[in-house]
Amino acid sequence: MHLTQDLELFPEYTVTQLLFKDVKNATELRKMAVNGEIKGALINPSMVVDAFQILVAANKAVHLHKNGKMKTRSLYSEIIFNLSPTNNSIVWQISEAFKRFGISDSDTAVHIVLVHNKDETLDIDDIVSKVDGQQVAVDRVSDFTDVAKIKKLYKVAPLEEKCGSLSDAVVCRMANKDVA
Repeated sequence: MHLTQDLELFPEYTVTQLLFKDVKNATELRKMAVNGEIKGALINPSMVVDAFQILVAANKAVHLHKNGKMKTRSLYSEIIFNLSPTNNSIVWQISEAFKRFGISDSDTAVHIVLVHNKDETLDIDDIVSKVDGQQVAVDRVSDFTDVAKIKKLYKVAPLEEKCGSLSDAVVCRMANKDVA
């Protein structure tokens, strides 16, 4: 049900993704994340094309964390920020990233992203038990994707989709946002 992948550039780190539907306690989950009871990024899956998009954001967050160049206060907020397509005003952009990619109190689905050292023991059952919802396979994230909203946010032109996938367009913008 969950997806666990090692980071190639940072082999000591692993990214685990979990996906839930029919979530009834989004408000409580947000509070738990803010209080550090859930050490993970809580993402609105409607803004996720596929698991690779999340892996790219997490990899970039770990890279910035290890180099002391994060723009946010935590590794998990950095993951959410890295999903954003632009890098305009940092303060405004961080706030916008949380509005667009983080979960809201009314959300009924949540994509949880955990980054952990390979030597750490990760208690996935503990995290699953905190979510009042049904866990589904991460490869089903596209079932929740709001394609129109993503195309608009990332400014994906119809012509662009003829030569690549929506995932390619999104990841390209995420990767290039810091390039001047």
